[in-house]
Amino acid sequence: MSTFSAPGTDTPSAQVPDYPMTRAARCPFDPPPALHTLQDQAPISRVRLWDGSTPWLVTRYDDIRALLGDPRISSESNLPHYPHLSPAQQERRRQSRTFINMDDPEHARLRRMVTAAFSIRQVEALRPAIQKIVDGLIDAMLAGPRPVDLVQEFALPVPSLVICELLGVPYADHDFFQANSKILVKRTSTVEQGRVATQQLLDYLDRQIGVKLAHPAEDVLSTLAERVRAGELSRHEAASMGMLLLTAGHETTANMIALGTLALLQNPDQLDRLRDSDDPKVVASAVEELLRYLTIVHTGRRRVALEDIEVGGVTIRAGEGVVLANDVANRDPDAFPAPDRLDIDRNPRHHVAFGFGVHQCLGQPLARVELQVVYSTLYRRIPTLKLAVDLDEIPFKHDGNVYGVYELPVTW
Repeated sequence: MSTFSAPGTDTPSAQVPDYPMTRAARCPFDPPPALHTLQDQAPISRVRLWDGSTPWLVTRYDDIRALLGDPRISSESNLPHYPHLSPAQQERRRQSRTFINMDDPEHARLRRMVTAAFSIRQVEALRPAIQKIVDGLIDAMLAGPRPVDLVQEFALPVPSLVICELLGVPYADHDFFQANSKILVKRTSTVEQGRVATQQLLDYLDRQIGVKLAHPAEDVLSTLAERVRAGELSRHEAASMGMLLLTAGHETTANMIALGTLALLQNPDQLDRLRDSDDPKVVASAVEELLRYLTIVHTGRRRVALEDIEVGGVTIRAGEGVVLANDVANRDPDAFPAPDRLDIDRNPRHHVAFGFGVHQCLGQPLARVELQVVYSTLYRRIPTLKLAVDLDEIPFKHDGNVYGVYELPVTW
């Protein structure tokens, strides 16, 4: 990394920062210091990606919200100069194209097919079942040996069990789809590793669609299968949508459970406030603040400009790639006072952890309920929960598309 490109120019300077950037070891929850420097000094500037391309990086909250809501900027990953995250991701999107990388009207048509299952009303109806899952996993931990890896014994099973139930996927297959999902969310996976993992998941979901065509049930895959039967989706499209929902439905929430727990353990005053309150509003506020504070997608929202766009005093030309750094946007002092402080009473519902606009995360109602149940239950039932190792012994996912920890040894 070296000099920043000059704001307002159409061509990059000779040397630009590489992106993504390394997070500081001193505080694994904070965005890289270089991102804060860019936000302050050059909030819309060029960065260099793995393939040598130099898209624009946008770091301020107001600019990111404006661009995410602007129809002149595209999510279409097949467009030239789309800023792909890695060679493996580029290949995967050739294999499996889903609505998150499409524009309207195709995006809206496909997304509507699964929206109902993730509505607030439907998700709230799942709350008792989610509570039962959480309590059961805590019972098992309390009855077993200590220390325990919270990732494997709790953080990963909670959302995996929930998404399997919602989609209609056998939980007995969780080792298979979790292993392949891990390959897909690692930036260091090779093209061949990503291709094989994607194809294995597509084949698996295609078989599941076949099961639902023969034996429909009350689940999301059955809904997709019915669309296939009606000629509204191909089997490949249905399998691709199922793969997206399955992988995204457990990876992100699992990371938030473990990383959120670690953040609270490192901020005991906030943990005490959360554990000692029986007010659902405090719990909901804590979830929003942890989503803002951690913003576990650290690779930005990727877009391509369809027209010339003026933003923040810079002209982004039609056809240029754009990376919207939502993690540092959620630490913008103009949007969140004292942004580097974890404050569960802040209730920052305007954060962009789930994105913004028509492409904001479909599963956010489900993620919110899962996190509310977890954060209101785990620390109350295990009030003496603590790390079993020093912070510097915890392996962080610096190589992942979704940030978190590989292990979280805890005891009580």
